Amino acid sequence: MLRRPLLTLLVAGMASATGFAPLSLWPVLLACLAVLLWLVFAAPTLRSALLRGWVFGVGHFTIGNNWIQHAFDYQDKMPPVLGYFAVVLLALYLAVYPAMAAGLAWKYGRRGTTPDAPYVLIFAVGWIVTEWLRATMFTGYSWNPLGVAWLPLLGIAQLAQLIGTYALSGVTILAAGALLLLVRRDWKLPAALAGVFALALVFLSPGARPDYPADHPRVRVVQPNIGQEGVSDPDYAERVFAALIGLSGGPGPAPRLIVWPEGMVNYYIESGYPQQWYWQGSAEMVRRRIAALLGPRDRALVGGNALLFDEAGTVTGASNSVFVVTPDAQLAGRYDKAHLVPYGEYLPLRAFLGPLGLARLVMGDIDFIPGPGPQGLAVPGFGTIGMQICYEIIFSGQVVDPGHRPALLFNPSNDAWFGSWGPPQHLAQARMRALEEGLPILRATPTGISAVIDADGRLLASIAPGTADAVEVPLPRPHPPTLFARLGNWLALLVALLFAGGAIAIRRFAR
Repeated sequence: MLRRPLLTLLVAGMASATGFAPLSLWPVLLACLAVLLWLVFAAPTLRSALLRGWVFGVGHFTIGNNWIQHAFDYQDKMPPVLGYFAVVLLALYLAVYPAMAAGLAWKYGRRGTTPDAPYVLIFAVGWIVTEWLRATMFTGYSWNPLGVAWLPLLGIAQLAQLIGTYALSGVTILAAGALLLLVRRDWKLPAALAGVFALALVFLSPGARPDYPADHPRVRVVQPNIGQEGVSDPDYAERVFAALIGLSGGPGPAPRLIVWPEGMVNYYIESGYPQQWYWQGSAEMVRRRIAALLGPRDRALVGGNALLFDEAGTVTGASNSVFVVTPDAQLAGRYDKAHLVPYGEYLPLRAFLGPLGLARLVMGDIDFIPGPGPQGLAVPGFGTIGMQICYEIIFSGQVVDPGHRPALLFNPSNDAWFGSWGPPQHLAQARMRALEEGLPILRATPTGISAVIDADGRLLASIAPGTADAVEVPLPRPHPPTLFARLGNWLALLVALLFAGGAIAIRRFAR
């Protein structure tokens, strides 16, 4: 047995983060998880098993969330070095969840002197439950669930259509456990899992991409490649607006849906505010400049902010919004982001934390107010479009209004804050939502990675990071509702119960 298991687990946890984008070294992830399963099994006490799971998690989340530090580079109220401490502090908390999974596996799955299939199954149960808890507790943080690592093997990732991402994370634990059992010359679980994967690769891999007629609606995704560096410059708002307009093209023979990134229109778009709020120009003129890009059947989805007032006309907050702009320069709908980012879009306990010197990472003194939740906006010619702004897209089972299934999802984002690792990880999680729901997703960001994702999770078109460009393709069609779209994360509970039942049955059969 290793003499320094905690150091080994810390290194394994750090290496496991390379299994996600941008590196996507999924075999490394599986090998590191196998080390975790082995050393947790070998723990002499429950307390040491919990500690081993926690140490692995600290390494895993510190490396996986390194991109968060980059947000502090744009915050003049707090030094950038504080970002490194923030990443570690977040990892110290997030590591509680793999620690709980390790403790559950040690207490209820560990028998005998060597790991066996029931132990692996119980560990998978613990991971499913705790990963769901991580996505739920304290507003939730479901970044990089294990299941997203299967995207390079799209046929296996397609299992998310049937069971969802959190249950697929449990399958990932089974795959890591199968490696461990192979070393022990235990072939049954590895053989069964290999059969499932083979069937998935054969029967669930996406087919050929469909052809569309010439008059099929098209989507144009715009990426201006303007980040946060000059946000305080007096010409920033106009420079961004002009870049968006310049990349949006002109009308064609087919209806076009033009989509712009989150928050990139720095002018107010709505009319009716007190006059002092229009210091940057007329809202009607802003809409007219957008409408000038549109043909009679075109529409634009633009990201901006709306102000919220009380009955006395006092500003109570702002909303992070998407507006539907029509060819006659009117607004045909507005979606307000519901799942806000703590410390990014609002400061929790502001009355207490503000005097301590803490501030939002995103500049501005007005907190955002959450909207009502997943909603769709009816856009003539394009159907109902579901909206998920930035961070909202990472929450499995929470992206669609179950009573009004949309034809597609729009995910405007601003990933310019998040270095080189954050944007590809964010894109990967958007692809998982497309798989789960059977819906295409349009993703527009200011600096990348913007993309059109089909209902099978494939990238139909994308714009590389650091590139000013636009892509225009036929609007992909949705699939019929998937099993996950119908049942949601109840399937994660069902899979967890099946794994637990399998572990019990194997143990009883062995007796």
